Amino acid sequence: MRIPKERLTVTVDPHLLEAGNEAVSAGRAASLSAWVNLALAERAGKERRLRALADAVASYEAEFGFMTPEELTAQARADRASARVVRGPRSGPKTRHRRGAA
Repeated sequence: MRIPKERLTVTVDPHLLEAGNEAVSAGRAASLSAWVNLALAERAGKERRLRALADAVASYEAEFGFMTPEELTAQARADRASARVVRGPRSGPKTRHRRGAA
């Protein structure tokens, strides 16, 4: 069963309109409407995940108390230590840009 679509009039930034039109021209989207529909679906999904995460944190904190900055820092450190690299090291020399360097 196909869900009927609704017409929508929106105003967008020119660079986003250009990106959508490029996606259609390159065959990455069937139409500008399809590209915008996908973007809206992705945003809706992101917001659902963020709400679920906020609910999980609130539930945890209700049971165990608020997480301190120190606990968050320690967890971030543990997460980095146990992370698995999925892309290889960068090739070529590492360069650092300094402010004021000529």
